[in-house]
Amino acid sequence: MRATRIDRRTFLKEGGLVALAAAGLTSAEEAYAQAVPNSAGSAAPTLKASPNACDCHHHIYDAVRFPQPPQATSPIVPNARVEEYWLLQRRIQTSRSVVVTPTAYGTDNRVTLDAIARFAPNARGVAVVHPTVTDDELKGLHDGGVRGIRFSLTTPATAVTTIDMIEPLSKRVAALAWHIQINMTADQIAAAETLWNRVPSPIVFDHIGHVPGSAGVRHPAYTVMRRLVDKGRTWVKLSVTYDNTTDGPPGYADVVALGQTWVKAAPERLVWGSNWPHPNEEKKPDDALLFDLMAKWAPDETTRHRILVENPAALYGFGQR
Repeated sequence: MRATRIDRRTFLKEGGLVALAAAGLTSAEEAYAQAVPNSAGSAAPTLKASPNACDCHHHIYDAVRFPQPPQATSPIVPNARVEEYWLLQRRIQTSRSVVVTPTAYGTDNRVTLDAIARFAPNARGVAVVHPTVTDDELKGLHDGGVRGIRFSLTTPATAVTTIDMIEPLSKRVAALAWHIQINMTADQIAAAETLWNRVPSPIVFDHIGHVPGSAGVRHPAYTVMRRLVDKGRTWVKLSVTYDNTTDGPPGYADVVALGQTWVKAAPERLVWGSNWPHPNEEKKPDDALLFDLMAKWAPDETTRHRILVENPAALYGFGQR
């Protein structure tokens, strides 16, 4: 592969083919080919991203500029700064993103706010807070581009929030038109069905609810999430994690089948996320392959546009002040 690189802004500004010729490249795919830390492979996706396509779930870590809080329970991922994420954007050709505060930072959301500012105006954020957060602090987060709060409870030993915090905090952020983002196992989601029916804010379930691809729609969590989605106040994030696929790369057949079911059922309630830099995965996946799953989940370009562009704009307020 040639060492020459051309960024997407230059490619678009200089007229595509002219820019390619000037750089000695023969195709857009070659121009966007890019090795990215915390991502396997270097080829560009086969699927072409629509303008304003949004990666609705990624993290930023920066140990130098934002050291880890003393009480942190999980490690900072190296080589996962804003600079490295720009390489991923260049490779998969997304232009909007949602930065999610990772567990490694606890309730310190400075790294996320900084990333939103650096990606502006094409980024929003999801923060992590405790019930002790003040109204002024919530307003500051809102002004900084945050539009939701996350509860990551799949691993209790490293969790910085608890399930008891969800309902009281959902009442507070509902006034800001924020959502609550839920990262829980499928079994946890199913067991908390009555809770989901009580919270006043919209709900976003991470990573297809961590429903194992082998169980698919037979898992009780699918039924719970489907009921909530049908009420028009819940979203499901299409993304692949180490624990919801047995088949794995390159086809991810089990997760593809589950995602196709969701696309047929409620395309207006789905968003997509890369989960870069894949903090819980020892063997990093190929983000180009993960993005190409959208072509399998939603073969119709109009539906893909809805999931990648229109739905994120509605959920996170892109294009609004």
